[in-house]
Amino acid sequence: METTTTEPTATTAATITDTTTTPELLIGSHLSTAGGWDALIKRSHEEGGSAFAFFPRSPYGKRSKALDPAQAGEFGARLKAEHYGPLVVHAPYVYNLAGKDEAKRAFAIEALAEDIELLTPIREAGQETTINIHPGAHVGQGTDTGCRLISEGLNRVLERASGVMVLLETMAGKGTECGRSFEELAAIIDGVDDKEHIGVTLDTCHVLDAGYDLVSDYDGVKRRLDNIIGLDRVKAIHVNDSQFGLGSHKDRHANIGEGQLGIPFFTRLVNDPDMARLPMILETKEVTPATHREEIALLRSLVA
Repeated sequence: METTTTEPTATTAATITDTTTTPELLIGSHLSTAGGWDALIKRSHEEGGSAFAFFPRSPYGKRSKALDPAQAGEFGARLKAEHYGPLVVHAPYVYNLAGKDEAKRAFAIEALAEDIELLTPIREAGQETTINIHPGAHVGQGTDTGCRLISEGLNRVLERASGVMVLLETMAGKGTECGRSFEELAAIIDGVDDKEHIGVTLDTCHVLDAGYDLVSDYDGVKRRLDNIIGLDRVKAIHVNDSQFGLGSHKDRHANIGEGQLGIPFFTRLVNDPDMARLPMILETKEVTPATHREEIALLRSLVA
């Protein structure tokens, strides 16, 4: 495939040379859990989504009062009946499996296991479900130590609760984040015993910010991803443009087509059969109440 270099409009897809049929996009945004399970589905309907994400507890780690565990199975059955794509639930940012403080690592292990237990009835109802985590920050201990601690923590989590796959998110490389390279993610995965329950979420902003040139060398980045981690391990995509761009390590999302990735990249992404089959989650800024609905429609319009 050749990288498209012309700039299409927001409603005109760039020429795609690969004629392989791509499936209908499974796409949505990160939604608020206020109001509980039914409210999540209502918000997804309002934006025209066919997949979505949410926090299973508060951003600070407290258990959710809105999500009644007793109703999780019913929620999963409804999503299955409505033909939703896989859920890509997002663990709170406060978890740090690579931290220096043993108590903080223990909290992350305990909370993540509880999250998996909350979500397991959804999967058991037939709805494919994953939970995405930021791998962790080594806070000065070094990358090797950080990756080892993350693997050890995941082993403890999966010994207790393995009902849902854990996805390691590709990181931008801000501060002492682990997972800024495909090699670091591969090292974490290598240290996990239960590899059946470990996958990867590809964040488009983070990958560019980490130094992988998705704009000029899409095929090369994809080959590296396949060689180091394996495309079969990539289970979801966070669809975000980037404010600062290649190698910035800034982790600042931009709205679709308004950043350094641009519409030609997203046209390429949604027409790549390997990527278009995956659930795509928007984490862009809601400039207006209609922003995510409009971005979902835009990305769908780019499919050739």
